[in-house]
Amino acid sequence: MLAHATRQDGLPSATDRPGEAPSATLALTFLRWLDLIVIIAAAPFVLISSLPSAGFAIGAGTWLAARLVVTHVERRAWNARDTRSRAALHLTAILGRVWFIALGVLVARFAIGTPDGIAAAVTVLVAFTIELMMKLMVRGPLIAPPPRRTA
Repeated sequence: MLAHATRQDGLPSATDRPGEAPSATLALTFLRWLDLIVIIAAAPFVLISSLPSAGFAIGAGTWLAARLVVTHVERRAWNARDTRSRAALHLTAILGRVWFIALGVLVARFAIGTPDGIAAAVTVLVAFTIELMMKLMVRGPLIAPPPRRTA
């Protein structure tokens, strides 16, 4: 199982085990960012087809920005010293992502048109589904990090 391989909080990961192949690290990195890889791979097909490319671009752009910001905020949350700060940062990441992506889909819908709004929503939905499945497969159960000692 690939559990705990993507932890950013200093807990043991699958790659910390002796004898673990470096290709496992590459595979886990690929799986962790598969949602962005799929969006980038789909871009040429959307551009050459008759699909609404502006909606796809808005959906992909908002997903990319939200994904990078949420990754940064979650990393800060795992490194936070107290539980209150950790919970606040996780809540900020979750709710901030929802509001930002909803705003992007609404902009695509009302600024450009209904087909572009639907394309943005479908793009975000596909990316979210891939990210969720990869997190469930790779991360495994979350455990709390050990308490930090203060001097």
